[in-house]
Amino acid sequence: MLSRKTNKREAKVRNDIVTAFIEYRGKILLLRRSQKVKTMKGKWAGVSGYIEKSEEPVRRAITEIKEETGFTDENIKFLEEGKPLEAADNMRPNNITWVVHPFYFRSNTDDVQLDWEHDAYKWIHPSELEKFDTVPRLKEAFDRVFFNLEHHSK
Repeated sequence: MLSRKTNKREAKVRNDIVTAFIEYRGKILLLRRSQKVKTMKGKWAGVSGYIEKSEEPVRRAITEIKEETGFTDENIKFLEEGKPLEAADNMRPNNITWVVHPFYFRSNTDDVQLDWEHDAYKWIHPSELEKFDTVPRLKEAFDRVFFNLEHHSK
Protein backbone atom coordinates (compact mmCIF):
# COMPACT_ATOMS: atom_id res chain seq x y z
CA MET A 1 0.00 0.00 0.00
CA LEU A 2 1.34 3.40 -0.96
CA SER A 3 1.55 6.09 1.65
CA ARG A 4 0.14 9.54 1.04
CA LYS A 5 3.62 10.97 0.57
CA THR A 6 4.63 8.54 -2.16
CA ASN A 7 1.40 8.29 -4.13
CA LYS A 8 2.35 10.12 -7.33
CA ARG A 9 -1.19 9.88 -8.69
CA GLU A 10 -2.66 11.96 -5.89
CA ALA A 11 -3.67 15.29 -7.37
CA LYS A 12 -2.26 18.51 -6.04
CA VAL A 13 -5.09 20.72 -4.82
CA ARG A 14 -4.87 24.44 -5.54
CA ASN A 15 -7.40 26.66 -3.79
CA ASP A 16 -7.69 30.23 -5.04
CA ILE A 17 -8.63 32.57 -2.20
CA VAL A 18 -8.78 36.29 -1.54
CA THR A 19 -7.28 37.99 1.47
CA ALA A 20 -8.44 41.55 2.01
CA PHE A 21 -6.62 43.89 4.36
CA ILE A 22 -8.75 46.74 5.68
CA GLU A 23 -7.19 49.89 7.05
CA TYR A 24 -8.82 52.35 9.42
CA ARG A 25 -6.84 55.37 10.63
CA GLY A 26 -3.46 53.75 10.01
CA LYS A 27 -4.32 50.37 11.56
CA ILE A 28 -5.27 47.14 9.82
CA LEU A 29 -7.97 44.66 10.78
CA LEU A 30 -7.04 41.14 11.87
CA LEU A 31 -9.69 38.48 12.40
CA ARG A 32 -9.21 35.32 14.47
CA ARG A 33 -10.67 32.26 12.76
CA SER A 34 -13.23 30.47 14.92
CA GLN A 35 -13.39 26.79 15.82
CA LYS A 36 -16.37 26.45 13.44
CA VAL A 37 -14.35 26.88 10.22
CA LYS A 38 -12.79 23.96 8.33
CA THR A 39 -9.25 25.32 8.08
CA MET A 40 -6.79 27.39 10.10
CA LYS A 41 -8.82 27.36 13.34
CA GLY A 42 -7.56 29.95 15.85
CA LYS A 43 -5.22 31.60 13.34
CA TRP A 44 -5.28 35.35 12.70
CA ALA A 45 -6.01 36.45 9.13
CA GLY A 46 -7.34 39.20 6.96
CA VAL A 47 -10.82 38.93 5.50
CA SER A 48 -10.66 35.85 3.30
CA GLY A 49 -12.69 33.46 1.19
CA TYR A 50 -12.68 31.05 -1.72
CA ILE A 51 -12.88 32.47 -5.24
CA GLU A 52 -15.69 30.81 -7.18
CA LYS A 53 -15.01 29.69 -10.77
CA SER A 54 -15.08 32.61 -13.25
CA GLU A 55 -15.51 35.09 -10.39
CA GLU A 56 -13.46 38.29 -10.33
CA PRO A 57 -11.22 38.15 -7.24
CA VAL A 58 -11.94 41.76 -6.25
CA ARG A 59 -15.70 41.06 -6.31
CA ARG A 60 -15.13 38.07 -3.98
CA ALA A 61 -13.03 40.27 -1.67
CA ILE A 62 -15.85 42.81 -1.41
CA THR A 63 -18.44 40.06 -0.79
CA GLU A 64 -16.29 38.54 1.97
CA ILE A 65 -15.75 41.93 3.60
CA LYS A 66 -19.50 42.48 3.78
CA GLU A 67 -20.16 38.98 5.15
CA GLU A 68 -17.31 38.86 7.68
CA THR A 69 -17.29 42.44 9.01
CA GLY A 70 -20.77 43.83 8.39
CA PHE A 71 -19.28 46.71 6.39
CA THR A 72 -21.24 48.07 3.41
CA ASP A 73 -20.18 49.59 0.09
CA GLU A 74 -20.39 52.98 1.81
CA ASN A 75 -17.85 51.87 4.45
CA ILE A 76 -15.05 50.62 2.23
CA LYS A 77 -12.90 51.91 -0.60
CA PHE A 78 -10.76 49.65 -2.80
CA LEU A 79 -7.16 50.88 -2.97
CA GLU A 80 -4.80 48.16 -4.22
CA GLU A 81 -4.47 44.65 -5.62
CA GLY A 82 -1.26 42.69 -5.08
CA LYS A 83 0.37 39.95 -7.11
CA PRO A 84 -0.96 36.51 -6.04
CA LEU A 85 1.30 34.27 -3.97
CA GLU A 86 1.30 30.61 -3.05
CA ALA A 87 1.11 29.38 0.53
CA ALA A 88 1.44 25.73 1.52
CA ASP A 89 -1.12 24.51 4.01
CA ASN A 90 0.97 23.63 7.06
CA MET A 91 -1.99 22.18 8.96
CA ARG A 92 -3.20 19.67 6.38
CA PRO A 93 -1.58 17.22 3.92
CA ASN A 94 1.20 18.69 1.80
CA ASN A 95 -0.78 18.33 -1.41
CA ILE A 96 -2.76 21.53 -0.74
CA THR A 97 -1.60 24.93 -1.92
CA TRP A 98 -3.46 28.17 -1.31
CA VAL A 99 -3.14 30.76 -4.09
CA VAL A 100 -3.68 34.01 -2.21
CA HIS A 101 -4.97 37.07 -4.09
CA PRO A 102 -4.27 40.03 -1.75
CA PHE A 103 -6.27 43.28 -1.69
CA TYR A 104 -6.11 46.50 0.31
CA PHE A 105 -9.15 48.55 1.31
CA ARG A 106 -9.74 51.57 3.52
CA SER A 107 -12.72 51.82 5.86
CA ASN A 108 -14.47 54.86 7.29
CA THR A 109 -15.48 52.92 10.41
CA ASP A 110 -13.98 50.53 12.95
CA ASP A 111 -17.37 49.11 13.99
CA VAL A 112 -16.91 45.43 13.05
CA GLN A 113 -19.80 42.95 13.24
CA LEU A 114 -18.23 39.48 13.16
CA ASP A 115 -19.93 36.51 11.54
CA TRP A 116 -19.59 32.86 12.65
CA GLU A 117 -16.25 32.40 10.88
CA HIS A 118 -14.40 34.52 13.45
CA ASP A 119 -14.44 34.85 17.22
CA ALA A 120 -12.27 37.95 17.72
CA TYR A 121 -10.83 40.94 15.90
CA LYS A 122 -8.13 43.53 16.48
CA TRP A 123 -7.08 46.74 14.80
CA ILE A 124 -3.28 46.67 14.79
CA HIS A 125 -0.40 48.73 13.48
CA PRO A 126 1.08 46.93 10.44
CA SER A 127 4.42 46.56 12.25
CA GLU A 128 2.68 44.30 14.83
CA LEU A 129 1.58 41.71 12.26
CA GLU A 130 4.49 39.35 12.89
CA LYS A 131 3.59 39.11 16.60
CA PHE A 132 0.41 37.16 15.78
CA ASP A 133 -0.08 33.46 15.02
CA THR A 134 -1.37 33.95 11.48
CA VAL A 135 -2.36 31.88 8.51
CA PRO A 136 0.67 31.02 6.33
CA ARG A 137 2.39 33.91 4.53
CA LEU A 138 -0.02 36.61 5.75
CA LYS A 139 2.83 39.11 6.18
CA GLU A 140 4.02 38.53 2.61
CA ALA A 141 0.48 38.98 1.29
CA PHE A 142 0.20 42.23 3.25
CA ASP A 143 3.56 43.43 1.94
CA ARG A 144 2.45 42.85 -1.66
CA VAL A 145 -0.42 45.30 -1.33
CA PHE A 146 0.99 47.74 1.20
CA PHE A 147 4.28 48.39 -0.58
CA ASN A 148 2.47 48.72 -3.94
CA LEU A 149 0.18 51.26 -2.32
CA GLU A 150 3.12 53.20 -0.83
CA HIS A 151 4.91 53.18 -4.19
CA HIS A 152 1.85 54.45 -6.10
CA SER A 153 1.12 57.22 -3.61
CA LYS A 154 4.56 58.85 -4.03
